[in-house]
Amino acid sequence: MKALAGIVLGAALLVWPAALNRYPLVFSDTGALLAQTVEGWAIWDKPLVYGPLLHAFHWRITLWLPLAAQGLVLSWLLWLVQRSLGGVGPGRHVLLCAGLAAATAAPWFAALLLPDWLAPALVLAIFLLGFAEAGLGRVERAALALLVLLAAAAHLSHLPVAAALVLLVLAVRRALRPALRCAWPLAGAVALLLATNAWSQGRWAVSPYGAVFALARLTADGPAARTIEARCPAAGWHLCRWAGRLPADSDDFLWSGSGPVWAARTDGAQPGGPISLAPEAAAILAETLRREPLGVLRAAAGNAWRQLGMARVGDTLGPENLQASVARQLALGFPPAEQARFAASLQAQGRLGPAAAPFLLLHPLVLLLGAAGTLLAWRRAAGMRPLGLVLCVLVGITANAAATGALSGPHDRYQARIAWLLPLAALLAGPLARRDDAGKGAPA
Repeated sequence: MKALAGIVLGAALLVWPAALNRYPLVFSDTGALLAQTVEGWAIWDKPLVYGPLLHAFHWRITLWLPLAAQGLVLSWLLWLVQRSLGGVGPGRHVLLCAGLAAATAAPWFAALLLPDWLAPALVLAIFLLGFAEAGLGRVERAALALLVLLAAAAHLSHLPVAAALVLLVLAVRRALRPALRCAWPLAGAVALLLATNAWSQGRWAVSPYGAVFALARLTADGPAARTIEARCPAAGWHLCRWAGRLPADSDDFLWSGSGPVWAARTDGAQPGGPISLAPEAAAILAETLRREPLGVLRAAAGNAWRQLGMARVGDTLGPENLQASVARQLALGFPPAEQARFAASLQAQGRLGPAAAPFLLLHPLVLLLGAAGTLLAWRRAAGMRPLGLVLCVLVGITANAAATGALSGPHDRYQARIAWLLPLAALLAGPLARRDDAGKGAPA
């Protein structure tokens, strides 16, 4: 009972920004994810995974319920990680959660109803399955495997992160069984994406229209724009209309109503938009890779490097587009009381950013200290488990930057969601965990 109380209290600490806001934190994408079940929409750019998970908890009653679930899962993961590294008690666990809540971005993503919080959860879960499996009970291993499966499928950027971590486990453990223990949930995530896309989009594909995102990124970086200029007008592409004047910002390319993706087509292709553009985007990407392979690699590496340095909370706190997205879905599928709670939130009123600002001041310093502490722990970690945690965090953070920066473009949200693992690893894999592995992590 004490362990359960510690996990519950830790969960409350990890979602405290929702109390400041008077409502769970949301983003415009949250509205699209709600629409997957409220309106039954097959959203073209989002896997049919996190939206149904939200519904499994909110049941069109309140978004506070999925918020509570996120906090509990994250607190439970932190409990298991602490236990695997030398024992844990309720007091120590609550102290760790309080420190993360006060000085890192962890609570700002645990309290945000987006799949972003699952990126660090994925890293921690694969660490436990790959490096600390001996201290897990059968139910815990099954629950962690399910978490890896859902986390990897919930956002397309999580797939390469999971793949990189599986390869890390194989390289460090030098044994097939631990790697397979992490790999089969990843295979399950791929199967889930294939099945849900076949059902909702009519296409057996991991990302039916992902080529549009990659094209937006390479157009902004230059290589794809040069391909379009070189091949048009002879190629007859829809994008030939924009040759020489393509948007230099990938977000403008993707979302502008008058831009290349959403502008009315002259060839009559239906339904238009990204769905009709995807085949052409794939052809342009293939041509670009043939023409400028080194240019593509340089652009990807530059974006990944930029993404590593962008980790501030802030671009998810504003009210932009929330009325047209989240408020609309609440009006369509939730009781009036829930709509009123959202309308009364600081975020809906545009006041969350200023209210949050004082709590974010420590984050850059703590990240720098965490990065230094993690690198020091890498050299001094005593035992496979502390070393495994450090390597999982470093590989996870790097793979996350490569996947999001290179494929979608650098944004603070993408790295802030996972960078808080650095101070966590510094604390747990440093002096607090410097002891022999023998006897660690017996199931409680």
